Amino acid sequence: GLRKFMPITYWTVLIGALANAGIPPFSGFFSKDTIIEALHVSTTPGHALAYWLAVAGVFVSALYSFRLVFFAFHGKERFRDEPHDAHAHDAHHGSHDEEPGHEEHAHGTPHESPWVVVVPLLLLAIPSVCAGWIIGDVVFGDYFGNAIVVAPEHEWIAEMREEFHGVVPMVMHGFTLPTFWLVVAGMGLAWYLYIARPDQPGVWRQRFSGIVRILDNKYGLDDFNQWFFAGGAVGLGKGLWRAGDVTIIDGLMVNGSARLVGWISRLSKGMQTGYIYHYAFAMIVGVGVLLTAFVMLAP
Repeated sequence: GLRKFMPITYWTVLIGALANAGIPPFSGFFSKDTIIEALHVSTTPGHALAYWLAVAGVFVSALYSFRLVFFAFHGKERFRDEPHDAHAHDAHHGSHDEEPGHEEHAHGTPHESPWVVVVPLLLLAIPSVCAGWIIGDVVFGDYFGNAIVVAPEHEWIAEMREEFHGVVPMVMHGFTLPTFWLVVAGMGLAWYLYIARPDQPGVWRQRFSGIVRILDNKYGLDDFNQWFFAGGAVGLGKGLWRAGDVTIIDGLMVNGSARLVGWISRLSKGMQTGYIYHYAFAMIVGVGVLLTAFVMLAP
């Protein structure tokens, strides 16, 4: 598998999978165990349903975490079976004799990730191992000071604080919990499906194609979001563009002011004929209007 060609990537991904699955003493164990225990002792309505969903999520997270590990890094080296273009194959054989060792590179043999990827992987793997060791101070201590306040009606938080006796006892107790064996079951099922019987995922996928289609479509939520939120935002933007930009800004303010200026220009142009008698007539009419107004408005 790829673990031989990408050892650093493999071990960091494996550590992340162990943490995500909730294996003690990795960091994911502390967060998941604390959440599940909080749901178990909670008195909030609906806590029982939330508890069993969280417990089921432990199995599912272990399954998909180790599906990644087994499918990507174990089993058959699928890259060796990739078809090659005939011309590329001939070109490869033509250069094979001239450049020793080129065959392995030409077939696209995987190699370790560059340092720009390896360094973040290592930096993420470290807290995946040891971040949970400060669980006592973070959850049950004064790590956040007064930034987080527990409401009086949630007295079960105080009950959990009293039952916490340190990280080591919590880790040792974690190996006796049913959730630990659910994690082991999820890992075992992933091994069975992707190492022992890699033909089975396709069989089960075909057998439960309806459920698979629902899950692939994410219960239709993505389509709804695309139609309602994304489509609604696009529709709103088009409406604002037509009403605001095209009609008001371009149509009324820009084009409307241009049409108004043009109309005034044509009107004034019609009055400027260049004939003196037209101007004299306009002056006489103007004087007549002024005199009429003066006589009518005079006290």
